Amino acid sequence: MTMVGATVDETGRLVRDAAGFLLRRDDGGSYRLVLLRVPVDLVEKQVRVRGIHVGEDVVEAEGVAPA
Repeated sequence: MTMVGATVDETGRLVRDAAGFLLRRDDGGSYRLVLLRVPVDLVEKQVRVRGIHVGEDVVEAEGVAPA
């Protein structure tokens, strides 16, 4: 279980679904992303996400960039 407020620096594939965006983590599992900007040009690509855990498997992304 991840602590709310813990920092995140992960790589994986950015995926879009009906509810928004997910990061399919290279280390396994996924995070639901809360994004201020919509990175449509990075969907289905390898990315690096930095942010903060705001709930179980939910990350408020401060940045999404190509990995």
